[in-house]
Amino acid sequence: MTTQAQLLPGTLDLLILRAVSLGRLHGYGVLLRIEQISDGALLIEQGALYPGLFRLLRQGLLKATWGTSENNRRARFYELTTADQKRLREETDSWNRLATAIASALAVQPEEI
Repeated sequence: MTTQAQLLPGTLDLLILRAVSLGRLHGYGVLLRIEQISDGALLIEQGALYPGLFRLLRQGLLKATWGTSENNRRARFYELTTADQKRLREETDSWNRLATAIASALAVQPEEI
């Protein structure tokens, strides 16, 4: 049995925002940060990550600048905008409400109905 979790639709943007909120990162760094902060439970594929990064850039929620990566390659680095910080707080609150509701529903015993 695998210890990795499947992502629910719509959660990738939240994970990207959280990873970038912890510091300026290039694309591959975002992948590594998500893996790190989830203790290896979430592995995002590049084919899913980059469309998510571009979507957030188009929405004005991330800003990107070119720089040099730790292995001396040209890379695009992502940072949060002010709007992004607000959206991260809103999305985190919404996710926490949903997770609490699901946990409550799963914890119900037959005699409690």
